[in-house]
Amino acid sequence: MEPVISRSAFSLLLLWVSVSVCDCEDVLYGQVQSPLYPDPYPGDNHTQWDLKVPPGYKIQLTFNYFDIEPSADCYYDSLMVLYGRKVLGKFCGQRSTDAHHPGNKPILSPGNHLQLVFVTDDSNPGPQMHLGFSAFYQAVDVDECSSPVPSEDSDPPCSQICLNTLGSYMCACNHGYQLQADGRTCVLDCGGGVYKESEGTLSSPGYPNISPRGLDCVYNISVQPGFEVTLNFTHNFHIEQIYNKGHFCLFHWLLVTVPGKKPMKYCGKKSPGVIHTGSHNVQLEYHTDSAGQSRGWSLHYTTQRVECKLEKSISNGRVTPDFPQYFYRDYIHVRCDQGYKLMMGGKEIKSFKSMCQHNGKWHLPLPECKILDCGDPNPLLNGGVRFLSGSNNEYQSVIQYHCNEPFYAFRTTHSVKFTCAADRRWRANDNNAIIPLCYPVCGRPTVDLSKRDRVLGGKTAPANSFPWQVFLRSGGRGGASIIGDRWLMTAAHNLEHSLAHIIQTNNESPSLAIASLHVHPGYKNNNLRTNFDNDIALIKLNSPITFNMNVMPVCLPERDTELNGTGLVSGFGLTEDSLTADTLRYIRLPVVEQDKCHRSIETERKNRHDVAPLTGNMFCAGLPEGGKDTCSGDSGSAFVMKDDETYWVAGIVSWGVDCGQPGKYGIYTRVAKYLNWIQKTMDENQ
Repeated sequence: MEPVISRSAFSLLLLWVSVSVCDCEDVLYGQVQSPLYPDPYPGDNHTQWDLKVPPGYKIQLTFNYFDIEPSADCYYDSLMVLYGRKVLGKFCGQRSTDAHHPGNKPILSPGNHLQLVFVTDDSNPGPQMHLGFSAFYQAVDVDECSSPVPSEDSDPPCSQICLNTLGSYMCACNHGYQLQADGRTCVLDCGGGVYKESEGTLSSPGYPNISPRGLDCVYNISVQPGFEVTLNFTHNFHIEQIYNKGHFCLFHWLLVTVPGKKPMKYCGKKSPGVIHTGSHNVQLEYHTDSAGQSRGWSLHYTTQRVECKLEKSISNGRVTPDFPQYFYRDYIHVRCDQGYKLMMGGKEIKSFKSMCQHNGKWHLPLPECKILDCGDPNPLLNGGVRFLSGSNNEYQSVIQYHCNEPFYAFRTTHSVKFTCAADRRWRANDNNAIIPLCYPVCGRPTVDLSKRDRVLGGKTAPANSFPWQVFLRSGGRGGASIIGDRWLMTAAHNLEHSLAHIIQTNNESPSLAIASLHVHPGYKNNNLRTNFDNDIALIKLNSPITFNMNVMPVCLPERDTELNGTGLVSGFGLTEDSLTADTLRYIRLPVVEQDKCHRSIETERKNRHDVAPLTGNMFCAGLPEGGKDTCSGDSGSAFVMKDDETYWVAGIVSWGVDCGQPGKYGIYTRVAKYLNWIQKTMDENQ
């Protein structure tokens, strides 16, 4: 027969042969599970877990699953929870209603360590296998200041103030006391110290209890410059007050000292209330002797930024931002009204910004706003300017440009009135800043010759009657007409020889310098005088002419102008005495019908080989009976006609067959045929 071994004896053997221990590091949380979980746990097992968290914490153990074979007093299988030698619980069972089941309530250790021991016997009877347990543990902060810890981990309590921290605690002292080296004991210390925070609370040692005797406490409030300290004493103010021969506050007192002011000494039962020190430095001295009693004082101090005052306003400007008061570190800007400029120290500045300093003064004085000016108006060539309102070219002054009439005039429809604007430019009402030009008035001499006569057979021209007439001197004599301030028009054949002089004949000015010569590209140089087609040329002057009653341009014709009626010709050519004129002469001649002119020329060409043909670029003028005509020396001068009181050049004296003979006429270049070339030449040679 085999020997019988009881269950209890078997368990005892397991305790010695199957022990497993988990030595865990200090962590803040973790998980503990029975062996093989979530499968059924094995038999003959002994497992131990030593859980530990950092000092200052307790361990909280929470089961999220628990299934251990139930038995009386958990005799066969069990989980024990121990704190040192103290058993916090021995658990088994399957349901929370079982006697030894831990239920849903967490288990909290008294300290920072905990031990779990899981023991099973050699069997797991019944139709259902038991799965064991799964539990979470975590560190829980200990409030050492309100709950005493077990004696084995206890620290000495704080003598005055205990402050709980995460995982620990710290001691602090009441005002006027100092923490000793042991970290828990407070002793009286009246050094006071320096308070640099912008706000704080001070009180006498032991307040509101009786102040210790023999105190000499000094407190310094010293905040950042630019701030002023205000003291606000509570109403519970009590410092022993004793009078003796007119003196008071003899033995106990509070002395408040502000730099630059007389110290203020306080005692008695009346609170000083609110004291505006006006300084960033304040010293308080609290004194008690070896007798008497004072309950002391308490105050709350605050700080306010130093105020900077604006002593004056800005005329014609404004300060931004617009505050009732300005304080330390505030910035202000000054902006002038439209039409005014910022000035400082006699110089203009683009912008202004100033900061309130810690001493209550602005780091820059306020500038001034002075009215701006647009400077002298730009001069107008051949014109002028006059003020209509305002002066000194100041903002909103109004000027008006004008041309030197009657020799120059505006062509624009824009206003010639300009106002000094805020951008310091003279601007018209349409905001335009471009000054209109003065253009020459053409074809309006101050002397009208519409009823006078002749060159060959003509008369001496009165002064200023032909202000466009120019005298050319090259290989011979010739004429030209002024068509612009730098342009003359003449016959091309006049430029076959080099020009020596260009003289304005109606005044005594010196010769005009030539910039360039422009002969029409269709003109063929012919010394035999057998071709005068395109007999037109332009002369550009080196500098512009200023027009007046003596010198004035003649107008160019309109395009495709029909020629009929009579015109005037002036010049310095041969007279009826076959002499060259020493003075300017003129004549009135009718335009000849083109067919009649053509027949006259063709008749001459049949009899002579040296007569040039008449082309469509030419026209004739003269009398059939002869006697009046242009002649040698008049070439290049203008044949002018008059419309609406304005003279315009119809032709250029070009050539002819003899001078003033019956049935023969003077031939003129038809200017209207060359308007495109004239304009193109002047545009390309500006």
